[in-house]
Amino acid sequence: MEISVNSIIGEVVAKDYRAASVFKQYNIDFCCNGNRSIKDACLDKNINASEIIGKLNDTISANGQGSNVDYTSCPLDLLADYVEKKHHRYTESKISEIKPYLNKIVKVHGANHPELAQIEQLFLESAGELAKHMKKEELILFPFIRKMAESKHSGRVLNPPHFGTVNNPIETMFKEHDQEGERFRKIAELSNNYTPPADACNTYRITFALLNEFEEDLNLHIHLENNILFPKAIELEKQALQQAV
Repeated sequence: MEISVNSIIGEVVAKDYRAASVFKQYNIDFCCNGNRSIKDACLDKNINASEIIGKLNDTISANGQGSNVDYTSCPLDLLADYVEKKHHRYTESKISEIKPYLNKIVKVHGANHPELAQIEQLFLESAGELAKHMKKEELILFPFIRKMAESKHSGRVLNPPHFGTVNNPIETMFKEHDQEGERFRKIAELSNNYTPPADACNTYRITFALLNEFEEDLNLHIHLENNILFPKAIELEKQALQQAV
């Protein structure tokens, strides 16, 4: 893969997810704001673009081609299935696991660490919004994506959805992804990037480790949708409309 200053961040990560670790190292958002070029992101953060490109090339070549999952070659309906069964289920199960841990450390350590109450509030807000967000995908957007994939496979004419065009729910999903990305940026900042303080007990440490893992999975989850699934769905609908004319 040839990477330049004009390469779009989301596209680079879509082609090789190992690139995400480099962008994360420089605190560059590759999922919610992955539609920017490397040049623009570096200018925004006053970072040397050549340095990042060098690290991207080193990371990808050092790890070997066999260690990267090529999500871009996955059929669209199967990718929707994967996101739902892998990431939606993970999100639901981890929310249930993290909530009581957070509640406990707020009660025990909240007096000395008032930021914990803010972290808990942000996480509870995220949990509620993600639950609604995922249901909208599972009940509205993903079924239509599967219909488009089936229509292409069978050659049958695709009936227009009740929401007009796939762009409409996708635009909503983009906005909601941005909101969750911003919420977790605040959680990471309040938790000093999930670094437990010196007086942290084991529950405190476990909670921060779980929150860090949750954010990493959410980043991949949003990346798969924003940078691969949604653009492919928009393109597939365009093809279907052209064939119908």
